[in-house]
Amino acid sequence: MQGGSAAGGGGANVLGALLGALMSKGGGGNPLGGLLEGLSKAGLADQAQSWVGAGGNQPVSGAEVKAALPDDALQQAAQEAGISPEEAANEIAQVLPQAVDKLTPSGQVPTGSLEDLIRQQQV
Repeated sequence: MQGGSAAGGGGANVLGALLGALMSKGGGGNPLGGLLEGLSKAGLADQAQSWVGAGGNQPVSGAEVKAALPDDALQQAAQEAGISPEEAANEIAQVLPQAVDKLTPSGQVPTGSLEDLIRQQQV
């Protein structure tokens, strides 16, 4: 599906690649849930919860994203997107709060497949 702004498309593509990388490492569980759990364990629980819950979305930095993610998953996502891991972390940090907010309208992490999650984000 073509279209949309170039700035938003790159981050969404990197986020999709990251969710795919996390799913392949985690044995096929819910990649969004795994991502949020990883962020929470890395000290970003307040930010992650703000994206899922109602109200404003707290920002997160690329450095925080990079520190919170498994290095191999970030490397894989960056490679698929054709950018450096630092650029990937920065793009993910930009799109992640809105993407999670959009994917959790009821305040709960969805249990669908990766394809369902990405399809919902593109709506």
